[in-house]
Amino acid sequence: MAKKIKRLRGYGWRERYISEIPGRNSRLDELQAAILRIKLRHLDEDNSKRRQLAYSYTKLLNLPGLVLPKTRANAEHVFHLYVVKSRERTKALEGLKAKDIHAGIHYPVPIHKQSAYQRRIRTARSMIITEALASEVLSLPLYPELTAQQLNEVVETLRYIEPKDGKRG
Repeated sequence: MAKKIKRLRGYGWRERYISEIPGRNSRLDELQAAILRIKLRHLDEDNSKRRQLAYSYTKLLNLPGLVLPKTRANAEHVFHLYVVKSRERTKALEGLKAKDIHAGIHYPVPIHKQSAYQRRIRTARSMIITEALASEVLSLPLYPELTAQQLNEVVETLRYIEPKDGKRG
């Protein structure tokens, strides 16, 4: 029962990103709540830093091989994540990892492919766009304490990996 409750509070994950049973995100414990209580005082400042870092990524990652996040006019993005799309994701991830740069792949197995949701999702036969995105999206490091030097290292690593002419092998 303890294993099942633990899975229920963490998206139903048997292992990271693999939902065995339907679950939810309810993993906030007392220690996390205490830390967040303090961090909330700095939320506006941290969000501003995130926006500045995202602007730098957007300005510096002018590479034909990457699709960058879009922002809407008259809307303010917080950039909790800075997610790019690349058909060279595996190379990019390996190159970043070789330099001890931690990037993220969020939800590599689409929800409609998760065993926990097979009965709930009736259109699971053909979600071509979802499946393509699941194999191409990559979250670059983005947090308020990220330095300009660290951001530039991410950019330079991706410049080396991504095709300069937009062509892919």
